[in-house]
Amino acid sequence: MSSDEAAAAAVTAAEQDTLLDVARQSIAHTLNHGEQIRLEIQDYPDRLRQQRAAFVTLHLDHELRGCIGNLEAYQPVVLDVARNAYAAAFSDPRFLPVTMAEFERIDIHIAILNPAEEMQFDSQTDLITQLRPGIDGLIIQQDGHRGTFLPSVWEQLPEPEQFFAHLKLKAGLSPKHWSPSLRVWRYITTSFP
Repeated sequence: MSSDEAAAAAVTAAEQDTLLDVARQSIAHTLNHGEQIRLEIQDYPDRLRQQRAAFVTLHLDHELRGCIGNLEAYQPVVLDVARNAYAAAFSDPRFLPVTMAEFERIDIHIAILNPAEEMQFDSQTDLITQLRPGIDGLIIQQDGHRGTFLPSVWEQLPEPEQFFAHLKLKAGLSPKHWSPSLRVWRYITTSFP
């Protein structure tokens, strides 16, 4: 990514505040009205109407409470954040829907993804040596199995071998699985707050 592309991809503090507010409004609207919020896209600045992929992660008392997102951009980032906040709160299959009592204690985190780039490697060892802990998000794909870890997962799995083994497990593969046809992409994110 060129420096011009990186600058264009950056999310300003004001944009971060707006997106965090949209995520919170999305959840509150559903709790209060029983339906997803409808945003008027023209009410938002041009940069928040650009197509970008986002993940919304919810924490309750420092524990994961929901996480939903998209790996590829297909809609304006402000809509992606609103819909993923709704889905993280009410549709993550690992959790019951968020309640009004929980809502006041929910911490919302957003990750805006830069486009993923496919990695080239000769072996698992070669792949592992290319990983940048704390920087890279990874997507793996093999024979209908697919999984991703955001860069924030490095906080729980700081060793590249461990990170990669757990990602294979998440994708439904054995942690020891290796095949020359395994495909891997890396991406970076702008995460906030």
